[in-house]
Amino acid sequence: MALKSTIYKAALQIADMDRGVYADHALTLALHPSETEERLMVRLLAFALLAPAVNDTSHPDGPLLFARGLSDSDEPDLWQHDLTGQLMHWVEVGQPEDRRLSKACGKARRVTLFCYASSAHIWWAGVAGKLARLNNLHVWQLPAEQTRELAAMAQRAMQLQVTVQDGTVWVGNGQSSVEIQPTRLFGTA
Repeated sequence: MALKSTIYKAALQIADMDRGVYADHALTLALHPSETEERLMVRLLAFALLAPAVNDTSHPDGPLLFARGLSDSDEPDLWQHDLTGQLMHWVEVGQPEDRRLSKACGKARRVTLFCYASSAHIWWAGVAGKLARLNNLHVWQLPAEQTRELAAMAQRAMQLQVTVQDGTVWVGNGQSSVEIQPTRLFGTA
């Protein structure tokens, strides 16, 4: 018998002063049986950092949506399609193979990767040269200690506030908060 995903619900308030995005989202996320809560929370953080100002089907770039990621090798963790169905943005979390990122860059107008964990710098050193020609790739590293603190906030029902100012991200849940300093490893703004 296959294990089923665990459902998490998040009421997410975003105040991204760097992009001028202020929005509330009611999200449902599935924690894949092989996924950690840290990875789940990094996916949620990726959504908060990339969600368009208007996240609905009438927006020209379409809504940013959670995809099947771990459950389907042909889908990312999040993606965004325009009104014609063209893949605009492919979002990965973790340390994927360089071939997967190259393939994604051929499919989508923009590809963003959020890598985390203490081994991220070693992984990046091994793949950076292979990905240098991908001009639509954007790679961000999230400090491992900060993503572990973020994972501690994971609950089946969450109310989170995400504030972004001058490149610094604060995530709070009313009882605790974590400050996250993303570092750009590759790509332009």
